[in-house]
Amino acid sequence: MKLAKRVSSLTPSTTLEITAKAQELKAQGYDVIGLGAGEPDFNTPDYIIEAAYKAMKEGHTKYTQTGGLPALKKEIIEKFQQDQGLQYEASNIIVCNGAKHALYTLFQVLLDAEDEVIIPTPYWVSYPEQVKLAEGEPVFVEGLEKNDYKITPEQLEAAITAKTKAVIINSPSNPTGMIYTKDELEALGQICLKHNILIVSDEIYEKLIYGDAEHVSIAQLSEELKNLTVIINGVSKSHSMTGWRIGYAAGNQTIIKAMTNLASHSTSNPTSIAQYATIAAYSHSQEEVETMRQAFESRLNIIHKKLISIPGVTCIKPQGAFYLFPNVQKAAELTGFETVDAWAKALLEEEKVAVVPGSGFGTPNNIRLSYATSLEALEKAIDRIRVFMSNKM
Repeated sequence: MKLAKRVSSLTPSTTLEITAKAQELKAQGYDVIGLGAGEPDFNTPDYIIEAAYKAMKEGHTKYTQTGGLPALKKEIIEKFQQDQGLQYEASNIIVCNGAKHALYTLFQVLLDAEDEVIIPTPYWVSYPEQVKLAEGEPVFVEGLEKNDYKITPEQLEAAITAKTKAVIINSPSNPTGMIYTKDELEALGQICLKHNILIVSDEIYEKLIYGDAEHVSIAQLSEELKNLTVIINGVSKSHSMTGWRIGYAAGNQTIIKAMTNLASHSTSNPTSIAQYATIAAYSHSQEEVETMRQAFESRLNIIHKKLISIPGVTCIKPQGAFYLFPNVQKAAELTGFETVDAWAKALLEEEKVAVVPGSGFGTPNNIRLSYATSLEALEKAIDRIRVFMSNKM
């Protein structure tokens, strides 16, 4: 049977492909270290699990409002007020089945055929695929390594056409961990205001910030930018709730209403139990969130130094998220590989270390390593990469 064009054009997920290969090797008995994980290695905090159990025992296992429980929207509104000083109403918020679903629904209601969305590279793997599924056209703008993989106002201006509908800003970034400063966001925002370009601000890693870095939402810079921005966020990364599938969007009421209408015919409401768990996540003390953040920062400080000591590997130290995004083009050349993808494949086959090739993120000279795993495993993986390089050189 012939499949629809919308799915035949999709690019398979590089992350899932590497994960599948690593799992296959593990099943064969090999000691594989997987550094492809896009989720915290901590369990969901107990108070959140207990809130979910309580909700089930009290019978909160039925349908809810499509756009999310009013009580959860209230907590999200208070979170925006407390963290960014942003004022939203319930009509500005939709709760979805994860931040990915929020993005998917947004593009479905926003884009018509051939509408363009500007996507800075490196990008999260699902951005271009979701744009294509909405019959839009991804337009890639290269975030140069010398600029910490961030795009400039001049680059953004040059990419805008009469068909441009939106630009995606992901800060902190997956895969680079880089963060746009307030001044950088202000400059990009002025270009968007000039051309009336919607800003899709993916802030899912906002709670994972290291050193002296600061997270700033472009929506908090002015009322005009707030009105032109849809913020995407959720509890997956901040509260180690990836499997609970709760994300949300905040923005223009017309857009949020359209997203809610679409969700009513696709997914209905997010899981009721997970919504009650998220109410607890936001209403409770955030001490455990900070404990996880500190653990990630500690790992980063140790592993980054060891990684950049390997011949042919360079890596800008990330400011957020839980990924390292080293440039290993020179390492591939030193070991006789024509591409980084081939180098990464050999690393998995020979030393049993699974990393994600940067080609999946639009940057073929890099690899992504997640440090959302134990320090012991991370140090062991770095040692194996060093051995791999030594054996090949």
